[in-house]
Amino acid sequence: MDLEAAKVIGAGLAAIGVGAAAAGVGNVFGSFLQGALRNPAAADSQQGRLFIGFAAAELLGLIAFAVAMIILYAV
Repeated sequence: MDLEAAKVIGAGLAAIGVGAAAAGVGNVFGSFLQGALRNPAAADSQQGRLFIGFAAAELLGLIAFAVAMIILYAV
């Protein structure tokens, strides 16, 4: 296998994390909305955790994207 082909395959596999991060963000917001509809009085106290979950999921997606770009262009 050619080295360039292996780099592209590795970057593609690393980029799967970006899609997983999108699914994670959807799960975080969906769970918050479901909980907020069940108990609207507690929704305000849980909003900080919502943003922490959003930030964590997005951070993992950005790290996956950065790893894919490093594999493609820096190695």
